[in-house]
Amino acid sequence: MSTYMPKTSDITRKWYVIDAADKPLGRVAAAAATILRGKNKPTFAPHADCGDHVVIINCAKAVLTGKKLEQKVYYHHSGWIGGLKEVKYSDMMKNNPERAMLLAVGGMLPKNTVGRKSLTRCRAYAGDTHEQTAQKPEAFQI
Repeated sequence: MSTYMPKTSDITRKWYVIDAADKPLGRVAAAAATILRGKNKPTFAPHADCGDHVVIINCAKAVLTGKKLEQKVYYHHSGWIGGLKEVKYSDMMKNNPERAMLLAVGGMLPKNTVGRKSLTRCRAYAGDTHEQTAQKPEAFQI
């Protein structure tokens, strides 16, 4: 029996929409990462980029369990001395909930070229409307 190797000509990409309203942020991000990676397909290969497109709506209505809303902090560094920046999750959800969702999804993808390319196919929106209606995305149930 031979190992299946997907070719770029064989890969067909579908569009999915995930509604994050009243769902835990991590559950939504894990489902999106699975679709972006292509692990829900029978033709999955870890070295190939065979995933689908994902549109996440209602990012502002995603919830966190426990005390994460007050205690969770995102850090990034500018590269300069004393350049450590921190943003509380509660502030990020008020100002930019799409970025919080994309950071969660990106953290669940592999840290290589396949993961970075997969994240470009993820779109997040704070409200319940999106711009990808022409692609006719299917609703994905979590």
